[in-house]
Amino acid sequence: MKLEYRHLHPQSARLRRCFGRPSGLQCSARPALALSRLSRSVSSQSCHAMAPAAGMTPSAVPQLTAPDIAYAKQRHHVDSASQLLRQDGILKISLGFPDPDSRYLEQLVLSLHEHHGHRLPITHSASRGWFWDVWPSIDTPFQTPQHQARSETMEAFPWHTDCSYEELPPRYFALHVLQHDRFGGGTLSLMSVPGLSQLLSQSTRTSLMRKDYGIRIPLEFIKEPQKRDIIGSILTAHHGAQHSSCMMRFRRDLVVPLTERASRALQDVDTSLKNAKTQAKSTLHLTSRDLSAGSILLVDNRRWLHARSNIKDPKRHLRRVRWDAVPFDYPSSN
Repeated sequence: MKLEYRHLHPQSARLRRCFGRPSGLQCSARPALALSRLSRSVSSQSCHAMAPAAGMTPSAVPQLTAPDIAYAKQRHHVDSASQLLRQDGILKISLGFPDPDSRYLEQLVLSLHEHHGHRLPITHSASRGWFWDVWPSIDTPFQTPQHQARSETMEAFPWHTDCSYEELPPRYFALHVLQHDRFGGGTLSLMSVPGLSQLLSQSTRTSLMRKDYGIRIPLEFIKEPQKRDIIGSILTAHHGAQHSSCMMRFRRDLVVPLTERASRALQDVDTSLKNAKTQAKSTLHLTSRDLSAGSILLVDNRRWLHARSNIKDPKRHLRRVRWDAVPFDYPSSN
């Protein structure tokens, strides 16, 4: 049965001004001065490659349990989720109840917005709301008319971050596993961006931080017919209390270097992504056993690249949501 989420769309002008927040909840306003700085260039900034999550195994991924849906509104539970996302950029939540409509995940994102300033989810396309079903479109129509998304195939995905083609890419995404791959396919791999950055030269990191890259928008995610691409940087600096670290947006098949310097930097990234040292030190592989039905994985979309192996089970079904969208070089302190 195809589920619809029309009730999740931000409808009114007031809600759009409040980043789509449902009525009855207060908006978390940002100072005008801060907003005026969102588009500033970061080409002169630098970021340092922090130590990656070396040797992290699936069992070491931070985990929470939610025995019932009420946990999505319990302050202690929400605070723990927020803290773990800030600290590690990855979190697994195991549900102790059936939730075919992903109501827990919907409410958790609302709670993160209310208590921790996360912006609400982005719509996936002009025809979809907050949630997107990640499943093979074999016996079902495409979710975007006339265009099939990669998530609707059984093919493998190479390394990427979500929505790299957005002016305001989401900081986080979550995957709710409704049906895991029963035949061992669909392994989700994650690579630490700081770990990858350690293998890049300083000149490459500097080049990647320049707005020297065209990024095409996939046909299935075009929201404005006249807008087919953006121009921006691939790497940015995150300024924390004690250090600056690298964050990334990347999907190689969509990136077009606009200068020779940008082309050389992309070649360095391509080489590093194939480096065995990267795979050994900075990569985490989560199989269907690690993410069984009833699991939710939350990921910092700028601190972790992710990839997927081929799907073997045509009934595999995940539901995805992306949220906290800000300009890529926004000086976030989260």
